[in-house]
Amino acid sequence: MPPALPQLALRNAAITFGGKPLFSGIDVTLGRGERVCLVGANGSGKSTILKALAGEIELDKGERFLQPGLTVGYLPQNADLNAGGSVADYVAAGAHDTDADHYRVAWVLDHVKLEGSRALSTLSGGEGRRAALARTLVSRPDLLLLDEPTNHLDLPTIEWLEEELASFAGGILMISHDRAFLRKLTSRLLWLDRSRMFERDGGFEGFEQWSAEIIDQEAAEFRRLEKRLETEEYWLQRGVTARRSRNEGRRRRLFALRQEKATSLKTRGRAKLALADSDLGGKLAIEAIDIAKSYPQPDGTALKIVDGFSTRIMRGDRIGILGPNGAGKTTLIKLLTGEIAPDGGEVRLGIGIQAIYLDQRRQSFDLERTLWETLAPTGGDSIIVNGRPRHVVGYLRDFLFDERQATMPVRLLSGGERARLMLAKLFAEPGNLIVLDEPTNDLDLDTLDLLQDVLSEYEGTLLLVSHDRDFLDRLVTSTIAVEGDGDVVEYAGGYSDYVVQRGERGEKAQPRKAEAKRTEAPRQGAAAPARFSMKEQRELDEMTTKLDRLHAEISTLESALADPTLYQRDAAKAAQASALLARKRDELHATEERWLELEEKRTHLSGAR
Repeated sequence: MPPALPQLALRNAAITFGGKPLFSGIDVTLGRGERVCLVGANGSGKSTILKALAGEIELDKGERFLQPGLTVGYLPQNADLNAGGSVADYVAAGAHDTDADHYRVAWVLDHVKLEGSRALSTLSGGEGRRAALARTLVSRPDLLLLDEPTNHLDLPTIEWLEEELASFAGGILMISHDRAFLRKLTSRLLWLDRSRMFERDGGFEGFEQWSAEIIDQEAAEFRRLEKRLETEEYWLQRGVTARRSRNEGRRRRLFALRQEKATSLKTRGRAKLALADSDLGGKLAIEAIDIAKSYPQPDGTALKIVDGFSTRIMRGDRIGILGPNGAGKTTLIKLLTGEIAPDGGEVRLGIGIQAIYLDQRRQSFDLERTLWETLAPTGGDSIIVNGRPRHVVGYLRDFLFDERQATMPVRLLSGGERARLMLAKLFAEPGNLIVLDEPTNDLDLDTLDLLQDVLSEYEGTLLLVSHDRDFLDRLVTSTIAVEGDGDVVEYAGGYSDYVVQRGERGEKAQPRKAEAKRTEAPRQGAAAPARFSMKEQRELDEMTTKLDRLHAEISTLESALADPTLYQRDAAKAAQASALLARKRDELHATEERWLELEEKRTHLSGAR
């Protein structure tokens, strides 16, 4: 299909921030029916581009074009909620015809789970985001600009939003860190990187490999010209490439842990467990035995949060917790960590359990202190991390900061950089149980990958509340679903495994039609043989050797191409090596995907027996 004619555009756009150009010479277009995502590091200027497209700020250079007669709906990251009045009044103010759209206002508020009669001033930060989203959707615009639309939404609401956006006839340009959301909705991608804009057809799918290839090409160009990489390329050279080489080993460990968890769940069922003293001495983190919790309601009934739930969480387990907002996820965490007592049943904590928390409110910083002072408030140049001293600057580098930023005040950091500093401070605290409540909100993709790296290497136990489906799939060993009315169930694996197993288990209540389709789809797609064949097992066994060989060949080729004199000595040989490297990387990617497909099938069939 030919590209849509631009209805909204920035041409040769430039904006200066803090005396330095944020970006220059940027072109952005949006046409009817297009689904475009804009990705990039926090602080790179993505939100600024959306503001310029919405007409909220003026360009320092270039022009903004909007086709006459069209309307633009804009969801900012931080909406102005100082208007006063009720939530319904605030949302209805976005409608073109308040009387005619009365029912639509009520319908949207119901889906974002907000009471229209509440005072706007009483909303929390997350509730305010949902109110702003409702106001944007009610306006029925021709074009939509959405800045992190899934932040603070639970999974049912995210799925509803996906349906709404999929059926929207106009153009959509969105910023989001939710990979599953982007893969499902987008057909064109814009990548803002180091003040430059890269464009790719095909949406978010394949972004990581595509961006890594661009990074590798640029790194090779730098080496060829014998130029040092700038500080801004630190993450590009170290983080992305290193992460790619680690992912294979991580996948293997994660699937092994999931298999152990599946075996454990199948063996124990829901029976009370007898623990050996050695388990209590360090292997066990948390055991819950037939716990129950409910709260009395004004009408005299009881709201059941948990009713007869049992689990055994060992040291090193990474547990994802999901469910609709208000279902009781936070209450479940408080029960499991001993913060509140159950009405019935028993919770036992392992000896020496020391928990550290990150809740949705995050930490507040002294904005005038430097990053160095924030991590080492008592002075000195070192901090203790995992029992070992680390230099402050070296530790900050692990969280994508450069040396110059160590002595700058926190107030100069972007929102995403503050989130990274918060993570650095959190993981410097002593503890063997980390509780994270929606840690992915407001993080960019690089910081999400960083968080996954840190948590994958963490030797303690993790309790993770998240609605980020891709993040759960990449990280957790099992998923606890808080499904309402006291129904709490643990499933081995991540979000995708939960969807399949929940469909096999059967729903307590009939889902909406759209939800039913989603539940059934994985089962239809998984119409695999009822056994894992010997041929498939041989193929899986041989893949370890094949993957090791490919990694070695790629490493050898990368080392050869890193020699800047190779191009001067033999340009033809250098070109051949570069082409071979590209083929080997493609082969590695295909092999990893096949390994993952086979391992998922083997694990699923083993757990089903």
